[in-house]
Amino acid sequence: MEERQKIDWRRKLASRKLWMAVAGLVSGLLLCFGSPENSAEAVAALVLATGSVIGYIVGEGLTDAAK
Repeated sequence: MEERQKIDWRRKLASRKLWMAVAGLVSGLLLCFGSPENSAEAVAALVLATGSVIGYIVGEGLTDAAK
């Protein structure tokens, strides 16, 4: 069985990727909830928010796979 590695939370919380993903998520959600329902702006905001989170997950996965 493979030994589990400890997560370095200090490094994770200091990551620029994390904070950019959080900023993208927050700004996307603010745009989404601030726009009228079913508008193109709301859809674009949801895509922005989702893309930020997916980008972060993929980036961290690639970083972890390289270690």
